[in-house]
Amino acid sequence: MIKRMKRFIYFFSVVWVLAAALALQSCSDSDSTSKATRLTVTSLDSLEITQLDFGATKGTKMIGINADGDWDAVVSDTTWIKLSARAGYGYQLPTRMSWLNVSVTANEAEARVGTITITSGGLTKTVAINQIGRDAADHFISAPEFLETVTLGYNLGNTLESNHDITNASVQQWFNPQTPIDWETCWGQPETTQEIIDAIAAKGFNLIRVPVTWFPHMDANDHIDAAWMARVKQVVDMVLKAGCYCIINVHHDASEYDASRGDGAHWLLADLNNYETISKRFKNLWRQIAEEFQDYNDKLLFEAVNEILDETGNWNNPVNADAYTAINKLEQDFVDVVRGTGGNNMYRNLIVNPYSAGHTQAKLNGFNAPNDVVAGHILATVHSYDPYNFCNDNGEWNIEAFDSSCEKEIDEMFTMVDKRFAQELGLPYFYGEFGALDDKKLMAERVKYATYMAKKFKAYNTTGLWWMGLLDRKKVEWTESEIVEALFQNIK
Repeated sequence: MIKRMKRFIYFFSVVWVLAAALALQSCSDSDSTSKATRLTVTSLDSLEITQLDFGATKGTKMIGINADGDWDAVVSDTTWIKLSARAGYGYQLPTRMSWLNVSVTANEAEARVGTITITSGGLTKTVAINQIGRDAADHFISAPEFLETVTLGYNLGNTLESNHDITNASVQQWFNPQTPIDWETCWGQPETTQEIIDAIAAKGFNLIRVPVTWFPHMDANDHIDAAWMARVKQVVDMVLKAGCYCIINVHHDASEYDASRGDGAHWLLADLNNYETISKRFKNLWRQIAEEFQDYNDKLLFEAVNEILDETGNWNNPVNADAYTAINKLEQDFVDVVRGTGGNNMYRNLIVNPYSAGHTQAKLNGFNAPNDVVAGHILATVHSYDPYNFCNDNGEWNIEAFDSSCEKEIDEMFTMVDKRFAQELGLPYFYGEFGALDDKKLMAERVKYATYMAKKFKAYNTTGLWWMGLLDRKKVEWTESEIVEALFQNIK
């Protein structure tokens, strides 16, 4: 009996020692709260945050907690703020995170504010939860109201959308950019100033599109360079200060790639076979843009992409209909990501377009409107340089005179575009680019084109944005005033 008792005591001692050892080992992975020395709260992009902004509808955002001690989270008002976890472990390894979802219910009343207080040992972090009310959402201009407010638009082209691949040897021979301004001016336009923007606004253009290419300014993890983002914001601020609406987009990230010239990244493609990889990068890019501008008012609009092509760089109707599916999925990603960032982005007007921003019947039919959690804040757009051989210099195929055949081609285009967007899909729409760009053609003929286009815009209750030109931005002097006058005289 005594021997059995001794064996039992020995066995119990061994079990106790093993249990203690396991407990100590567990503490090596998850430090006790009393030893906490690190506590940060971050977004999905690993940026430290102190607040989350939500629209009036219900929504969810994910946050990360980086702590080396066990943590607890307390919500100030659990009636509308919900957490997926109220406590978690800390980790000695700085790269290990705890992730939790922060959800809010829909807010039909006034704006409200709450907090999440996270503690670990003696450390505390507070995250403010801001949610606008339905009254604020009602004051955010809708897509149809936007079109009623806009007269005519202007594209600030060849400025922030330069797209050179500076790893290309031929590019390195002539281009060695050191600052965002080097990129901005490398296509011959001057540095954008408030004087230039004010001159455009003074002529009556109250919508300015600022095309932006992002890939040359993103690191290996697709984080946007802070200096580039700051310059984009400066230009946007100039446009808003002038009292104009502003559109920013993802421009030559989607482009025809010419390896011999070293232009284009050839990554944002209508390629369903590589959709998952492309989508991940596209969503990450738009998440960063949307979060940077989420507090801007409804004068700022986002355009998903410029002229996206398939993996073959085909400007005609794509041979494989999967290209249409790929674009529709990417533009749904765009809407979902922007809305998910909350704040004013919940009700910001968003712009989408068909394959290559084109308007053939096949491209229009292949386009579907994305689903949206809010109603009335999506616009469609197409680009029109029609007739092509009149609007552009096309050598032996040039059309020198703007005549009835040109008018007929434009009539047919307006009929098709309106039928697909307005009648079938119920979407307000506009022409994101248009213009008779060949300045070697007679000014009188180009004025006829401008007059006819302005009358069509008026007849269809829409508008368009002329592709740059008209203004010598270096001298801030209007060089094609006849066209400008024709546009405004006939759209009113």
